[in-house]
Amino acid sequence: MPILRPTTVWFAAVLALAALRGGPGRADDDEAAAVRRLLDAQVECWNRKDLDGFLDGYERGPGVVFQSGAERFEGFDALRSRYRKTYQAEGREMGRLAFSGLDVVVLGPDAALARGRWQLLMSDGKRPGGLFTLILRKLPEGWRIIHDHTSS
Repeated sequence: MPILRPTTVWFAAVLALAALRGGPGRADDDEAAAVRRLLDAQVECWNRKDLDGFLDGYERGPGVVFQSGAERFEGFDALRSRYRKTYQAEGREMGRLAFSGLDVVVLGPDAALARGRWQLLMSDGKRPGGLFTLILRKLPEGWRIIHDHTSS
C-alpha cells in the first residue's frame, strides 16, 4: 500500500469535493470568469514588464506559498524576491507570457482551483514553459492566489 503524504491526501480531498459538487451553476460560472480575469490581468501586467502588477494577483501575506522544482517560498515578500531574482536581476529578462489550457474549478463561494500551462517567449527565441496549479481564495479585494505550484 503506498504511503500518502498529508499534502497528497489534502489535494485529493479538494479534487473529490469539487467532483461531488456537480456541474457548475450560474454563480460558479461568474466566479470562474472572475478568476480568469485575474489571470488575464496577470499576463497583461507581465507582458508590460510590470512585475508588481503581476504580483497583485497573489495574497499579500505570510501564508501565500510558491513551489517550483525542489524550492518552496512562504510569504509574499519571499515570493516577490524570488520573482525579482529570477526575472529582473542583472542579465535576466521577463519574456512574453502566455497561459493556455486554463481550467478553473470553483470549489466553494470563496475557494477555487486553476490549472493550465504557462509559456514564455524570450528574446533569444527560447520558450521555457510548464504546468501550474493555483489555489485561490476570494478576499475582500477579490480573488487572490494563496498557493502556486509551478513546474518547468
